[in-house]
Amino acid sequence: MNHWLPYSFALSLLLVTSCSDDQDELATVIPENEDQPTTTQIQGYVFYPALAQPTAVNVQQLKVPAGFVVNKFAENLGKPRMLAVTSAGHVYVSDRDAGTVTLLQDTNNDGTTDRQQVVAKLRQAHGLALQHGKLYIVAVKELYVADINMDGTLSMPQVLLRDLPDGGQHPNRTLAFGPDGQLYLSVGSTCNSCPEPNPENATMLVANADGSNRRVFAKGLRNTIGFGWHPQTGQLWGMDHGIDWLGDDEQKEELNQIKPGADYGWPYIYGEGKYNPSDRPQNLTYAEYAQRTTNPTLTYQAHSAPMAMVFYTGTQFPPEYQNDAFVAMRGSWNRRSPVGYKVVRVHFENGQPTRVDDFLSGFLINSNRAHFGRLVGLAVNRDGALLVSDDTNGVIYRVARP
Repeated sequence: MNHWLPYSFALSLLLVTSCSDDQDELATVIPENEDQPTTTQIQGYVFYPALAQPTAVNVQQLKVPAGFVVNKFAENLGKPRMLAVTSAGHVYVSDRDAGTVTLLQDTNNDGTTDRQQVVAKLRQAHGLALQHGKLYIVAVKELYVADINMDGTLSMPQVLLRDLPDGGQHPNRTLAFGPDGQLYLSVGSTCNSCPEPNPENATMLVANADGSNRRVFAKGLRNTIGFGWHPQTGQLWGMDHGIDWLGDDEQKEELNQIKPGADYGWPYIYGEGKYNPSDRPQNLTYAEYAQRTTNPTLTYQAHSAPMAMVFYTGTQFPPEYQNDAFVAMRGSWNRRSPVGYKVVRVHFENGQPTRVDDFLSGFLINSNRAHFGRLVGLAVNRDGALLVSDDTNGVIYRVARP
């Protein structure tokens, strides 16, 4: 069955002249003031592949590099989202819709969970982070912390913050502790593309572990759900979601080195200095604003929807995987042909990203007309295996070396 829902519409935005140099484009064809018109026509599509079941046959045809195997670590989990794993092998998974955090454990080390227990009930619980024997949980506007007991259960979560910005289109907060011991918290934009009245939206925030001294670390980040620090350099990297409705192949997803005080351009400038025709910066021309922004280090196929990101420091995978990053690509919904629906590996050399390869794929089936997994969370388990959550069929997959 073909599940095309053809949204073929025109947006009156901007007339773009092809130019080999983005800075030349900024200097010559971008309107410099409101007296100059902005117009374009863009074809947009809605295409949701049909949902199939994670049958044994479908799981067996998943693709991983030679020497790796995939199995279901856990299933029947509702809508599992973000993952966090302790050194004791306690795996925590959030379910935003159910408002739960569930504890999973593989007590006999056979590669599948044999313990499943809800350990917290918090409305819209999403992002998870571990620090000093505590689990930090972030919802849309609230940040919680709970002590981890010896058996992996949690104490009653305590509220640290209850005034994070409204969620809007991107309510899925994520958080992590940096090498400096500070708490970093990603806050997405409320919209696809618009000026934000709240300066904390479309940012990376940083605060003390108790939530105090909260401030904007970097801005112009539309929705950087997945981020982390390179184990060797300590540099912060994040995958940002591109703007929708700019076409099948725009805006590409961005891999940014996130630096303090930097502006990554959203909603006005994106990619390698391109300008967004639907929003004009205030009190500055596009060219002037572009000079203040930081371009991505790498880009990836538009509409792939990057989610969790984790650097590999385990010992199970071959040595060449050390200090590379994995990113879960949830998958497109507004592109003629679907993309994403996979986990990719970002190769780093001398601390810098160089290319992106598929690592776990095959969730798109039936000539790309159906899927059986949209991937969200990633974590490296205690044994070095990679755990991957799918919130459409309630499965956590395990990628390992046999």
